[in-house]
Amino acid sequence: MKIKISGGMVVNPITMTEEQRDVLIENGMFVDDLSGQPEQIIDATGLTVMPGLIDPHTHLRDPGFEYREDIVSGTKAAVRGGITAVACMPNTKPVIDNPTIVRYIKDKAAAEGFCKVLPVGAVSKNQDGKELAEIGLMAEQGIVAISDDGKPVLTADLMKKAIQYAAQFNLVVISHCEETTLADGGHMNEGIVSLEMGLKGIPTIAEDIMAARDILIAEYLGLPVHLAHLSTAGSIELVRQAKARGVQVTCETCPHYFTLTEEACRDFNTNAKMNPPLRTQMDVDAIICGLKDGTIDMIGTDHAPHHADEKQIEFGLANNGIIGFESSFALGYTYLVLPGHLTLPQLVAKMSTRPAELFHQKMGRIEAGYPADLVLVDLKKPFSFDKHASASKARNTPFHGWMLHGLIKKTFCDGKVVFE
Repeated sequence: MKIKISGGMVVNPITMTEEQRDVLIENGMFVDDLSGQPEQIIDATGLTVMPGLIDPHTHLRDPGFEYREDIVSGTKAAVRGGITAVACMPNTKPVIDNPTIVRYIKDKAAAEGFCKVLPVGAVSKNQDGKELAEIGLMAEQGIVAISDDGKPVLTADLMKKAIQYAAQFNLVVISHCEETTLADGGHMNEGIVSLEMGLKGIPTIAEDIMAARDILIAEYLGLPVHLAHLSTAGSIELVRQAKARGVQVTCETCPHYFTLTEEACRDFNTNAKMNPPLRTQMDVDAIICGLKDGTIDMIGTDHAPHHADEKQIEFGLANNGIIGFESSFALGYTYLVLPGHLTLPQLVAKMSTRPAELFHQKMGRIEAGYPADLVLVDLKKPFSFDKHASASKARNTPFHGWMLHGLIKKTFCDGKVVFE
């Protein structure tokens, strides 16, 4: 299929520019010139054309928890949010700790998925934190990173070995920064709100201490590490200082950490219960500052679907996490670009190009020779986010009813329309 997309404003996150130009697609790839006339011409007048977004941190719940989400429903929700590739974390059942599970995910995504799925293998067998998983064999099957996400790598010795071993396969370790002796039993951020609600809190240093540990290990080894879903001013400052010293550390945050505070937990709202927990306004301000100055490299959703029965219960018993695929870009555009914290190309870089670089994937650019992963978005017309219209099996989001800008109109993956 030869496709010409004309009249749109094309975002280039490499040159940090926007320009009105045609985009040409042939045989699922971006090209500079079509060999012959296009078979389809798409008028993108009034729309913005962006590279397909890449979500570096998601939970598809498949295998084992398909009642919450599966590869089909998850990727269908992703493309509705303009996301054309998702990195799925290994805390499934069974855990993604061997090549057979990796192959299952890859095969199911290729046969039934709506976008690309990039499996992340476990650091340790069964995520028990005792011995390394089959990292080399999983690498042969196509994992893009390793992580024990859902829980931290408990010992510094195992993290050191994981970073060393992963580097042999050109993989990065994704660290879930949580010091469990400080965090265990906590339900939200430790502070005045948790005190008033009568709930055990999780102190910010639970994240900061583990972030510091893993930065120091990476610095000692001279090897990379990636810190997931950072939420505190302290951890952001640790990354900023480490980067200034030349440490190979990258990090991500999530839309809920730059749009919400612990106040969202009042009235025991379990849709605001997550791990790491929502923090204070000071932390939100620090995260926005980190996004602005480049300390925070990318934005992931930490898409964490749950069944209603796991959320509509007492706050202390409810599962952590929210869904995020279909709201992430709009939240980024509404709360980062419109107020002037980031330019649109900077936001797209953090949601597309930088994750592609982290995982060494040839994605995230509208450039000849790259897969035609593409999004058309209406930035002008505001819309009310409706969780009931989600393609996800889950509805656990605190953003229902929010007025947002950045409505995804059409998503292409490998030159094929996967959402319209």
